[in-house]
Amino acid sequence: MATKVMMEALSPTMEEGRLVKWVKNVGDAVKSGDTIGEVETDKAIMELVARGDGILRAHLVPEGTTAAVGMVIGVIAAANEDISSMTGGAAPAPAAAPAVAAPARAAAAPAAAAPAAPVAEASSGPVRSSPLARRMAAEKGVNIGAIHGSGPNGRVIRRDIEAASVSTTTAAAPATIPITGEYTDVVLTQMRKTIARRLSESIGPVPTFYLTSEIDMTQVGQLREQMVANGDQYKVSVNDIVIKAVAIALTRHPECNAHWMGDSIRYFSAAHIGMAVATDDGLIVPVIRDAQRKGLGQIGRDARELAKKARERKLQPAEFTGGTFSVSNLGMFGIDQFTAIINPPEAAILAVGATETKPVWENGAFLPRQLMRVTLSCDHRVIDGAVGAKFLQTLRSLLEAPMMMLF
Repeated sequence: MATKVMMEALSPTMEEGRLVKWVKNVGDAVKSGDTIGEVETDKAIMELVARGDGILRAHLVPEGTTAAVGMVIGVIAAANEDISSMTGGAAPAPAAAPAVAAPARAAAAPAAAAPAAPVAEASSGPVRSSPLARRMAAEKGVNIGAIHGSGPNGRVIRRDIEAASVSTTTAAAPATIPITGEYTDVVLTQMRKTIARRLSESIGPVPTFYLTSEIDMTQVGQLREQMVANGDQYKVSVNDIVIKAVAIALTRHPECNAHWMGDSIRYFSAAHIGMAVATDDGLIVPVIRDAQRKGLGQIGRDARELAKKARERKLQPAEFTGGTFSVSNLGMFGIDQFTAIINPPEAAILAVGATETKPVWENGAFLPRQLMRVTLSCDHRVIDGAVGAKFLQTLRSLLEAPMMMLF
């Protein structure tokens, strides 16, 4: 019996996906669970797997095409099974043997593929490459057909793509978007589409107010220096310490650790902190779970691993869903103060600015202090002004005496 290959919802917020690559050719035998394609979701590039056994009889969507969730994009069936009802009319001709079909598909691929997709065929024939290498090449915009592989029988593997990517990055112009002529239109990625939709949903209906506080981070700086001096396992950033302080403050003020559910408010006992990470395609918010229970070292390790996965587009849905509160830090870019947009259904987000050395009058003299401004964006349907202010008071007390977080 024929099986439809559907554009599946590969992330909780996915409404459409872009077919990056067909891994299996028309005519290839497939089994349930085999990877047959790669799909760009709103969060990452994910594998699309077969849901039945048989032969991949048809590609109904070319590479580089965006399709809505639930749309039929291919057909798996027996070799002589009639699939005309699934392909909108006449059934495709039976596929040739893979040895013949592969070069024909590769030669046609550049016309159908998205601009960033790798070239699948060099002048001497199809390129031997691993699935991971092909995916990395597509993500990094590397021409896989121009690479001499270092794997068995000249196969292009991961280290070849990494080396080519470094070379390309070194030689590239500073601008990340090449503009030719008066202007250049760049098609939205799935991630950028989702960012636009969700932020529009947030800024309109959510009644938001903002609270700003200045915090003395002098002791945080001293604590970081002491931890780093004791080895990489204790290496933490200012943001890691802020996340830990936020998590503890949320356990003391659960009114801020909440979701607006429309006809109810959901309060959480655990602090699952979303950590805004900038990628080439936009902002994504991986989640550090149970941050209130974790030590600073563990939060630092989790944060580095999640940020790495986010930039490589390898986050799994469980790693970017379920946040109860978010932190956005632009201090490393020299931004003194800003307001962040709440990520629904969360009720608040903390915007963290740069730490600056300023003179502070204490005991009859000016003393240098490391000061940092934070701004709390609050959904007024959930959080009142006094509640948000008390949360910031607790956060300030924790960051101004960070040793208390170690006990």
